[in-house]
Amino acid sequence: MEIGRIITTLRKQKDWSQTELATKSGVSREMIGKYERGEAVPSIEAAKKIANAFDVSLDYLVGQGINSKFDKKTVKRLQDINKVEAKDKEHVFAMLHAFLAKNKLQAILA
Repeated sequence: MEIGRIITTLRKQKDWSQTELATKSGVSREMIGKYERGEAVPSIEAAKKIANAFDVSLDYLVGQGINSKFDKKTVKRLQDINKVEAKDKEHVFAMLHAFLAKNKLQAILA
């Protein structure tokens, strides 16, 4: 079950115990453990609470959907970029392209 693996990965990235995640999400530690072991699937309400605790979208938490690879901060920035005038959007994409090209080049040279 992918959601259990994603919960485990996010929890470990935050260096949280299951108890800490339970406290932050309002979902019991026992259920967090069951989700992580793939013994249970969270309800939509529990998944939303867990996603909010991690500050990720529900898509991200379940690993499906158009935004499944983005955290909430990235999704918000993409939405903000989409609201910018076309001329300014071109400048944003040009800067982003330059940073991404630099990153790819550094990876090749490393």
